[in-house]
Amino acid sequence: MSVGKLEECRQQIRAQLDAVVEFWLKYSHDTVHGGFFTCIGREGNVYDELKYVWLQGRQVWMYCRLYRSMDRFRRPDILAAAKAGGEFLRKFARVSTNGNQWKCAFCLTRDGKAVKVQRTIFSECFYIMAMDELSRVTGDKEMEMMEQLIYWVREDASGLGRPQLPGDVPTNSMAVPMMLLCLVQQLSDGRPETGGKYSELGSWCVSEIQQHVQRDGTAILENVSATGAELPGCLGRLQNPGHALEAGWFLLRYAADNDNKEIQRTAIEKFVELPFESGWDKAHGGLFYFLDVDGHCPTQLEWSMKLWWPHSEALVAFLMAYSQTKNPELLENFFRVYEYTFSHFPDSESGEWFGYLTQEGKVALDFKGGPFKGFFHVPRCLYMCESLLDDLLGKHG
Repeated sequence: MSVGKLEECRQQIRAQLDAVVEFWLKYSHDTVHGGFFTCIGREGNVYDELKYVWLQGRQVWMYCRLYRSMDRFRRPDILAAAKAGGEFLRKFARVSTNGNQWKCAFCLTRDGKAVKVQRTIFSECFYIMAMDELSRVTGDKEMEMMEQLIYWVREDASGLGRPQLPGDVPTNSMAVPMMLLCLVQQLSDGRPETGGKYSELGSWCVSEIQQHVQRDGTAILENVSATGAELPGCLGRLQNPGHALEAGWFLLRYAADNDNKEIQRTAIEKFVELPFESGWDKAHGGLFYFLDVDGHCPTQLEWSMKLWWPHSEALVAFLMAYSQTKNPELLENFFRVYEYTFSHFPDSESGEWFGYLTQEGKVALDFKGGPFKGFFHVPRCLYMCESLLDDLLGKHG
């Protein structure tokens, strides 16, 4: 283990986390209506006042996790921001769409009026994540939405509002079992009684994620049929290396919690090493956003771009895999991703990270937050990597 190099990484990661937290504390809080602005320009200017529920929930979760996990962030301003964000979500995120069923909006006006509802589960997922983490800080209990979510995914999705069309093939999109597994781990952490309640669901999620190992174990495909078969066309050939890497560390956490070496091996070989090898741009460095498993040009216009979050997930995946196995090749790949990430994404002039680079690594979009980039992937990555490095190297003095 390269102790000196890892210590340098830890110091830079720690400094970056401090800077990123201060950026969002300074620029994102709406002191008039509550909640958080997420459409934030390079220098901190708010360029759109719409509020996205995914990002509201993520920011509440992130503040609470930092507050209760790292001594230097156990600060009154961070706690107050988390509480204010939680109150905004309680007041405005949930909308009644079908009888007694509740959904969460995708997008709200600045003062909390619903603008758009998606026919997916993800706004609800981030609402649950936020409220569970907030309850661990404040002791407040929250209305339960988890059972409704499970029902939509495993029993009857009609409550999501998506019509069943004759040509629509039931699909297992990897995002769904991944997100449910994330929630199982969130709700079960430190709560044996809840862990037992959701143990079967966790096993089901892992099985559904593993269905995405296709082509005799040579590829991770983003979408498969409900029975785990490859789908035809562009949808079936689609690969998202960053998403596979994120699934990899979700599985590594599950393997560690359940002392399951087989799942650990699958996570590393199939969900970490395999998508990294196929997804890394040999010419310019960095991870492609999308790929086509058969080598066709992906139809997503941004396929060749380098985005902030796949690199964040790769850092977590490789460092977690190394921490569990001490395999030096995994550490070398962590350094490889680290060097690209920290030389391209952080903005040394205005703070925070750029999110969208060209294939060559130049800044394509210079805003720091938008409808999908908020206070989540960067600070979660930095927080997790710092914690993993503390475990490997010993805590800071």
